[in-house]
Amino acid sequence: MTQPEPRSADGPDEPWQWSETVWRAHVERVRAGRSLAPQRWPGGARAAVALSFDADHESIPLRDRQTGPGRLSQGEYGARVAVPKIMKLLERRSIPATFFVPAVMALLRPDEARGYVEAGHEVGIHGWIHERNTALRPDTERELAGRSADTLERVCGKRPVGIRTPSWEFGEHTLAISRELGLRYDSSLMADDEPYEIVADGQPTGMVEIPVEWIRDDAPYFPRHPGPAAHPGAVPRDVGRLWRDEFDGAYAQGGLFQLTLHPHVIGHRSRLVVLEELLDYIHDRGDVWYATHADIADYVARDAGLT
Repeated sequence: MTQPEPRSADGPDEPWQWSETVWRAHVERVRAGRSLAPQRWPGGARAAVALSFDADHESIPLRDRQTGPGRLSQGEYGARVAVPKIMKLLERRSIPATFFVPAVMALLRPDEARGYVEAGHEVGIHGWIHERNTALRPDTERELAGRSADTLERVCGKRPVGIRTPSWEFGEHTLAISRELGLRYDSSLMADDEPYEIVADGQPTGMVEIPVEWIRDDAPYFPRHPGPAAHPGAVPRDVGRLWRDEFDGAYAQGGLFQLTLHPHVIGHRSRLVVLEELLDYIHDRGDVWYATHADIADYVARDAGLT
């Protein structure tokens, strides 16, 4: 049965004036389907750990037309200082990770983007210039997504199989575009702690969601911007304790611990030590499977018979 096209939230009607048909269509457009949490992880591991880094660098100020050297230098720190430290940290611990890279940043620093793949990490789609999907026309979103995939393949030598939408924004057509590109997973939605199959208008899609959550993201805690709306920032080790609790919950339930980090945020000295301490804590618990997001998606899809 074909679902009715939802009225745009920008339309003349207020949400409390929507008919049941309209609000149901909005809710059911993209939903969580069956859980894909496996009975066991590879090698009998108790839990899976999926680290991800959104290598935004200068893309956000560029998107916002903030082209002054000050704002751009904050992003440059991520590439110039933080990424080398993060790569050494992952190498020392033999941990694979997923780097979601805006295509413009891959063009700006192709050696960095290729270096992720050469070191055994995954590179996923993260928009063209960290654009806001929900502000785009469908044809523009489609063109930018395809251009991003082609660019990352050309620069890195490997076609991406997953996407994390910039700012986790997910428009009416985002899922359809991702499926057109043949992507195997998304990592932008928040309907579960564990991987799940995405449902579109009531129909299973076969596409895996590796769910994110703002709790497990460094950006909400740490940015400090000057001005009247300045964010005071959190004490890094307080955030570290929160993330350990999140890991402990996943470990106790035999589930997935997924973490979203940004080089220009986590890469500062007082914050990177928190990531190191967290990885020490996870190592001491033992019996975990470190995997890229693609590895997680492929494993749970096979386990559930999606492939």
